[in-house]
Amino acid sequence: MSAWSERRGLAQAAIGRAARRSRGQLVGAARSLWPFGRRSASRLLFAPHDLRTADPTTAGDFYAGYYAFAGRTVRTHGESPFDVAPPSEAWAEALYGFGWLRHMRAADTAIARANARSLVEDFIAKRRDRHEIARRPAVAARRLISLLSHSPLLLEGADHAFYERFLRHVSRLADRVGLGLAGAVEGADRINGLIAIALAAICLDGQDARRKRAEILLSDELDDQILPDGGHLSRNPRLLIDFLLDLLPLRETFAARGLEPPRGVLTAIERMMPHLRLFRHGDGALALFNGMGTTPPDLMATLAAYDDARGRPTEHAAYSGYSRLAAERSVVVIDAGAPPRGAYSTEAHAGCLAFEFSSGPQRIVVNCGASRFGPPDLQLAARSTAAHSTLVLDDRSSANFGMVLGEMRLVSGPVDVRVARRDGEDGPEWVASHDGYRRLGATHTRRLLLARDGSWLAGEDEVTLTGGQARLDAAARFHLHPHVRVSLVRENTGALLALASGEVWSFEAGGLPLAIEESLFLAAADGRRKTEQLVIAFDAVATPRIAWRFSRISAANPRAGQTLAAALAERQAPPTEPDPTPSD
Repeated sequence: MSAWSERRGLAQAAIGRAARRSRGQLVGAARSLWPFGRRSASRLLFAPHDLRTADPTTAGDFYAGYYAFAGRTVRTHGESPFDVAPPSEAWAEALYGFGWLRHMRAADTAIARANARSLVEDFIAKRRDRHEIARRPAVAARRLISLLSHSPLLLEGADHAFYERFLRHVSRLADRVGLGLAGAVEGADRINGLIAIALAAICLDGQDARRKRAEILLSDELDDQILPDGGHLSRNPRLLIDFLLDLLPLRETFAARGLEPPRGVLTAIERMMPHLRLFRHGDGALALFNGMGTTPPDLMATLAAYDDARGRPTEHAAYSGYSRLAAERSVVVIDAGAPPRGAYSTEAHAGCLAFEFSSGPQRIVVNCGASRFGPPDLQLAARSTAAHSTLVLDDRSSANFGMVLGEMRLVSGPVDVRVARRDGEDGPEWVASHDGYRRLGATHTRRLLLARDGSWLAGEDEVTLTGGQARLDAAARFHLHPHVRVSLVRENTGALLALASGEVWSFEAGGLPLAIEESLFLAAADGRRKTEQLVIAFDAVATPRIAWRFSRISAANPRAGQTLAAALAERQAPPTEPDPTPSD
């Protein structure tokens, strides 16, 4: 893609978004001047379930004035949390999204109920919904879902005056979310907004007309954004978890009212469930691609309980661009698709042909993952090709990032990605290529073969050059999970990997020299952790093809594994600055 084409695409995106924003403003002005036909709700009929895990001890922290969201904690010293300066935008979004009400509901105490009602009443009475962050479509939609889901907590024992104020506020909020969707709301935020409107239309009385419109709009949007193989247009596995945690209660709420759930909701759930299984390693965690960070085991367990099929995972998702190889205890998950574009690329990574590899409950090769709440430079670094277990040419990423409308989007990258796979005599075999380095006159091809018994994984990386380059620096990177201890052997031409499970694996690259470099794992449950990576550095002109191989040389033996790990690594990779996923 030429520089002119890239600039033209950015300009078109800006113009399109400005047009949609103007349209939304016009629609909002028209509706405010012509309020006839809108009927305010007079009763709350249902309260949807909140499937997200709650911690009742957090309610005590709130009562004591400690509010922890998005990895940051604020002490209010008796003030309202809405009056303190938020430490980050993510913290403020969590506060104004009201997802924290579930912790108070889980506490199920008179103090928690009174404190929750007091905070909501303060928010309503002082019109704190006028705050810039509170008005954001995604935040307003989350607040609407939270208030509906936890209305029993707020209304139990409340007087009639509060009940009426609460209903008026929820009705106005539903109108505001609907108006926001008439403007420039795209991607996952649009689906979340439509889910919120649909829930409000079911849970409040007198909303049949709105409900029917919401059903059509939500079904159409899910058909557009959820691909036939169950992936999302953003290619971000984390969004599937978020969608399912809202769509499953929506389906239940339709059934509770004796209504048929929209076709689009049912088919989207049916497609997303098996697609999520594609990413699962033996320890239950999801592979780290395109915005996926720490896997919440509690939420995955909840979704598994709703997975009626529980069949074999999808092996090749052609539309969303992922592949899975599995044999006995071993699993390989591969990014095998072109990156998303436009508004869907705000969390996309430059990791084409990167893979993750696990044996039983132990992940071996990983990608660095995503840092959603870390500093901007770390977030961008985690999206680079070097943060993935794939080939890097000339120390560049296979995709380029640029600021578009205040968002760091992917503006160019691989266009021609070709994938083939077959089940051979030795085991499942996979080959793919991408043209993300066409500016360097290079095409990267990767081949993987997993043994039928899962005891080895053989790979080959090939660089096809079209120009007359004299030299092209290349590096094949294999980021290791923090629980893997690695040591070089045979004069740095091989490596031994000791797993926490007790298994021992070897790695070799056909006699090419290996190096161990520092790496960072951003998806640990206790925050970011230092780890290591194996690197094969070579000149792609002189050596256009390299072959490498992981081989299991001893089975699981935890005691022996601990002894070998201590011998291989004198230091333990300690946790660095915490970067946990938010509880809300």
